[in-house]
Amino acid sequence: MKLNLYNTLTAQKDEFKPEPDKKVRMYVCGPTVYERPHIGNARAVVVYDLLFRILREIYGENSVTYVRNITDVDDKINKAAIENKESIQSLTTRITGLFHSDMAALNNLPPTHEPRATEYISQIIELIEKIIANGHAYVAEGHVLYDINSTSKIADYSYGMLSGKKLEDLIAGARIEVEKYKRNAGDFVLWKPADKDDDASSVFDSPWGKGRPGWHIECSAMSSSLLGDDFDIHGGGADLKFPHHENEIAQSKAANHKCHYAKFWVHNGFVTVNGEKMSKSLGNFTTVSDLLNKGVKGEVIRLALLMTHYRKPLDFNEKLLEDAEKSLDRFYRALEEYQKILGLEERVSDDDTGDMRESRATVQNVISRNYSDFLKSIYDDMNVSTPISMLYSFCSLIPRAKNYTQQDSYERDLQDWKDKFDKMRNLLGIVQQKPEDWFAVKKSKVDVNFIEAQIKARTEAKKNKDYQLADKIRLELEAMGITLKDTKDGTIWE
Repeated sequence: MKLNLYNTLTAQKDEFKPEPDKKVRMYVCGPTVYERPHIGNARAVVVYDLLFRILREIYGENSVTYVRNITDVDDKINKAAIENKESIQSLTTRITGLFHSDMAALNNLPPTHEPRATEYISQIIELIEKIIANGHAYVAEGHVLYDINSTSKIADYSYGMLSGKKLEDLIAGARIEVEKYKRNAGDFVLWKPADKDDDASSVFDSPWGKGRPGWHIECSAMSSSLLGDDFDIHGGGADLKFPHHENEIAQSKAANHKCHYAKFWVHNGFVTVNGEKMSKSLGNFTTVSDLLNKGVKGEVIRLALLMTHYRKPLDFNEKLLEDAEKSLDRFYRALEEYQKILGLEERVSDDDTGDMRESRATVQNVISRNYSDFLKSIYDDMNVSTPISMLYSFCSLIPRAKNYTQQDSYERDLQDWKDKFDKMRNLLGIVQQKPEDWFAVKKSKVDVNFIEAQIKARTEAKKNKDYQLADKIRLELEAMGITLKDTKDGTIWE
């Protein structure tokens, strides 16, 4: 089954084909560690974790190299360290640790490599020297600037090929305005000289004096060091497409004219709040830790971030979290039902009647079809909405499986269901707990007296033949994650 991804470079969905006999290589722009990650930051991590899982499923766990960097040198970091009265090293180490714990809570796998910019200063300097030697950069009073007009010297390349922007649209959005030093308005910083008040830990020696790297050059240096000059996939948020990713291509090709850099460029959409982009600068953000501390489960946040296609804007709200939790309750209930079926001592005998054969054939067909549709959809540019609906249908098979055979056919079908369910949930990175643990947390939060009162009210409604009210009560309890079961001895809940 082939994998199709929307490639920003070609502005269409293309079939992904890695180079033969080579590992799949993916680079994703990681966090600048000056503050805890908000939901917008988390969406990018979850999206590329999903892609990482898909690639591992197709090509094998040991055949995919995933690099996600840590930017630990930046003006924002310096400012935050001063405001917190904390050393830069202490701040970046602390925030990196919080980033890891928050992302682990969302069931994200660790990348293969997680380089820090400060660990690659020598490689950054070496790359800048190549760019200067090739005539694409110049030194101006301690700054090293990329000469944007020099891109015309690079064969088969024009600046703006990724974003569609023109040269005059380039904003010197690295870290400093250096207009008086520039040859051209669009030139951007490769190396920035140190300020007199800079913390010593954020300043590095270079052939051009003490300073620190520009933002764009970090990713070019780290990706080429760990993946080579050419690799398969480069990912990041849509806001990085220009100027960051555009400048990455320009400087990488300037260092090596034969370099193609990334073959596929994948960009995830923004997270919005009331239609406005969630960002720290606007102050309209919610951090992952805010939600976790309120009792929202990491898996709920993860599924909420996956329920909208990754390229579309995602408006984050309470309803989204509620829908995600209801879906997870259903998936965990199916897994719980599977475990209960395994413990059944009495099942319908395998008499091989026509009805039995038809029932089994139907279940087998749905298992096979749903799993195939699940993969086909998720391999089509990471479309997750259809796979989630496939999981709903998949979960409905478990109660039906109780109705036939105690013998080998039953065990085979049940195991087939479990094997495919495991692959589906693991690809999405959800349903990673035991059902009893998942529901134990929910039960600990419920008001038992309220539930018992609702059950009593529902029983009275049924006696009075007010079935509309009875259904309303049941549905309201289900929305809280409470399932009612009517038995000969009365109604029980779980």
